[in-house]
Amino acid sequence: MDTLMKQHKMFVRPLLLLLTMILLHAGLCQAQAAPLEAALEQRLQAAAHAVHSLQSRFVQYKYLSMFSETLVSKGRFYFQHPDRLRWEMTEPVASGFVLDGPSGRRWHEHVVTSEPFELEQDPAMRIVANQLLAWARSDLNWLKRHYLIEVTQSQPVCLRLTPLEEGAARFLDHLEIVFSADDRYVAAVTLYEGDGDHTEIRFEETRVNPDLSTALFQEP
Repeated sequence: MDTLMKQHKMFVRPLLLLLTMILLHAGLCQAQAAPLEAALEQRLQAAAHAVHSLQSRFVQYKYLSMFSETLVSKGRFYFQHPDRLRWEMTEPVASGFVLDGPSGRRWHEHVVTSEPFELEQDPAMRIVANQLLAWARSDLNWLKRHYLIEVTQSQPVCLRLTPLEEGAARFLDHLEIVFSADDRYVAAVTLYEGDGDHTEIRFEETRVNPDLSTALFQEP
C-alpha cells in the first residue's frame, strides 16, 4: 500500500504543479482590467469552434521570489476534440499522461510501468484534465464558473482570471492567459501565486487541426 501511494504521488504531483503554479513574458498583460464583453466572448468562441485538434511544444519557466535561478522544463502537448489529451514533460524528467474520454494512463521515468486511471475515481486527475481541456477548447463557459474573467488587452487577447473558489484562492492570486493573434488557441499562461512566485508556460510551434493518431492518446 505504501508503495502504491508513493507511485500515485509521483505521478500526480508534477501534473498538479503544472496547473496550480497549469501557459509571452510575464507582464505582457499589465493594462487596466475591464469586464469580458459579449462581443469579445463571441469572437473567442467562434474561433475555438473551428479548432478540432492542436499540437504544440511548450517551455515552462518557474520563477522563485527567494532565488535568482529560474527552473526550466520542456514538453509536448496534443489535443483532439472533444476530450483527448496528451501532456508530456520531456525535460528534465520524463513524465505525463494521456486521456481518452474518461480513462487514461500516466507515467514517470522513475516508475517502471505506466498506471491507468479513471477520472470518476481520481479527483486529482479530474482537476488536471478539466483545466487543460478548458484551455485547449477555450471553454469560456467553464472558466466563468470558476474564475472572474477580465480583459487586459484585446489584440492579442489577454485575460486575467481570478479564482472564485476559496480553496484555489489560498495558493493562486490570479492567472493571465494570452491567446494567439488569430484567437484560435492559448499561446501562453502565467500563474501568479500569493507568495510572489510565478510560472509561465509558453506554447511554441503550435499546429492547428493536424491529423493526430489515435494511438497518441492511448499509450505513454
